[in-house]
Amino acid sequence: MSWYSRYLQVYEKSFDEVAFADVISQVRSNLMNLQSEEPIVTVAIIAYNEEKHLLSCLWALSEMKTHYPIEIIGVDNDSGDRTADIYRAVGLPFYTAYQHSCGHARLCGLEHARGKYHVNIDADTLYPPTYVDAMIDVMERNSDVMGVSATWGYYPDNQHSRIGLYFYTLFRDCFLWLQAFKRPQLSVRGLVFAYRTEQARKVGIRVDIIRGEDGSLARALTEYGRIAFLRNRKVCAITGYGTVGGGSLWNSFWLRVRRALSKIGYLFTSAKGHKDEESNLVKHVTDNDKSV
Repeated sequence: MSWYSRYLQVYEKSFDEVAFADVISQVRSNLMNLQSEEPIVTVAIIAYNEEKHLLSCLWALSEMKTHYPIEIIGVDNDSGDRTADIYRAVGLPFYTAYQHSCGHARLCGLEHARGKYHVNIDADTLYPPTYVDAMIDVMERNSDVMGVSATWGYYPDNQHSRIGLYFYTLFRDCFLWLQAFKRPQLSVRGLVFAYRTEQARKVGIRVDIIRGEDGSLARALTEYGRIAFLRNRKVCAITGYGTVGGGSLWNSFWLRVRRALSKIGYLFTSAKGHKDEESNLVKHVTDNDKSV
């Protein structure tokens, strides 16, 4: 059984379906025990209409293994469903971002963070118990690392076999690895990104674009240091297929590859200059792989 299988019990279930489940009281207790009054790490969950996924995400986070003092906070991006009710049910402090976009939601979390380090969390994604410590350890050991990005996968279902997902993620991660040599920011995805709070506040998070705020932030952070990547099972998050749309994962992947190859020069030149053109590329390429 995979580490995330138990959390799928409440994945895709409405608040009414889980409102009286024992898991809510369990998650509430676990989260209370994790919260520190003097956090070094802020774990910020953003959610927009994630009533059917948020509890699974919180359940996984509540069982993390960490030696860092942390705080876990939520952001409700003015959802129209019962996302806020789930935050309240598990007793998690949360804030409301009234303008819709990942950028506004992530900025809201960053503004309220108290930790030295900031960990992005997407509400429709499940994170392994060693995720936070593995990400933060890299920055604790390396003062020149401003941010850390990890990898992610998908849970198998009737439309997506385990073997198919294995080869998909293998090819995708190879492409991201090659892309990261000269343009590391193009391989950063917001759902698996952690960074230094102070430097992130200095450069800011873009809210003028629908997608690409993660890559834009990563590029800006390289003014202070480098972006590191972790590619192992300890940090491999698991997400669903909600925003893939009508096409397949493979179609999404090849579309992204074609977009990047159409600007192949960016993969082999330095990170200096061409910021306007790069901003366009970031807008198209650095949204997380769940979107076409």
